[in-house]
Amino acid sequence: MRAVITVAGKDRVGIIASVTGKLAEQNVNVLDITQTILPPDLFTMVMLVDAGQSSVPFGALADTMSSLGQDLGLSIHAQREDTFEAMHRI
Repeated sequence: MRAVITVAGKDRVGIIASVTGKLAEQNVNVLDITQTILPPDLFTMVMLVDAGQSSVPFGALADTMSSLGQDLGLSIHAQREDTFEAMHRI
């Protein structure tokens, strides 16, 4: 099962490492990643991941990522790919 993870917040060192490290702990594979810094210092990242072999159910994974975001002072959301696409269809 593929999912989309979005991350936004004030830029700082280690955001990508923290997020991908937490995903690795849950046995989630990163398929694609894009990130940018919007002036003056807003970090944004969108990741496509394969959570099919995750060690936890998707709801728990989403909660874990949201909690990580709170710990890091970021907004982190995980959605199933089909839900993400349906929400962003024009």
